[in-house]
Amino acid sequence: MAILFLMPVGLVLAVVAFWPLFRTIYFSFTDARLTNLDEARWLGLQNYLSWSELQSGRVIYSGLLIDMVWWQAVWNTIYFSFVSIFFETVFGMIIALVLNCSFRGRGLVRAAILIPWAIPTIVSAKLWGWMLNDQFGILNDLFLRIGVISHPVAWTASADTAMIAVIIVDVWKTTPFMALLLLAGLQMIPREIYEAARVDGVHPVKQFFCLTLPLLRPALIVAIIFRMLDAMRIFDLIYVLTPNSSQTKTMSVLARENLIDFDKFSYGAAQSTLLFLILALMAIFVLSFGKSLLRKEPQ
Repeated sequence: MAILFLMPVGLVLAVVAFWPLFRTIYFSFTDARLTNLDEARWLGLQNYLSWSELQSGRVIYSGLLIDMVWWQAVWNTIYFSFVSIFFETVFGMIIALVLNCSFRGRGLVRAAILIPWAIPTIVSAKLWGWMLNDQFGILNDLFLRIGVISHPVAWTASADTAMIAVIIVDVWKTTPFMALLLLAGLQMIPREIYEAARVDGVHPVKQFFCLTLPLLRPALIVAIIFRMLDAMRIFDLIYVLTPNSSQTKTMSVLARENLIDFDKFSYGAAQSTLLFLILALMAIFVLSFGKSLLRKEPQ
């Protein structure tokens, strides 16, 4: 019976997910171009690593595995993911703890908190792009008025501030998602535990570290995994805010450029395949680490 219930979902996944994935992996081993996908020739691993020897004896290597532009995109993606997830987890935890308390208007505040997350990413990116503009952006005007900066800053165009600007926008937009998941975990914790702790005179800070955090561990791990998978394949926010910046270009943005803009379909397919492998390895690592944490009993 379980197999019968899972078959429709399995068929849908096979059509919309597994088949395109297998085709992408296949094209990464060919010389496919966007205009002649059906005439692609098998090249083996040449898109990943190839070499040729000159008459002088010098060997020239090429391919994705030694492409510094690609590895810069990998670093940008990892850096963006870890920094943004860290701040989203911290701020999401604070918001979830506040929303878990009883106060007048709590339902209205919960709904308002979700507004940034509910706004489409493209709309948020354009909104923040105008706010961060060095000529007419409201943030530059505000910082100039209060003396934080002495001259307008091109937040999304400057190499020094582009990644910071992208992280700020992502934290603003996605923190409510983390708060929502953590709030659901907080509401699953029995109230009797805190009542017993208060009777024993346990300080609220110690309650958080000794009771709340260990009991919230499963929800926290799930939230981090969801955000990690989403952050590692970030595309739309980067593409709208900083489309041509090498300091913020992620794996997804670079793969899209080769697939569509530069007509290097097979090379872009190889980048997409490596992106999938990196995501899979990261997910396996986080799941393994999370399982080891879940096996630890709260003190």
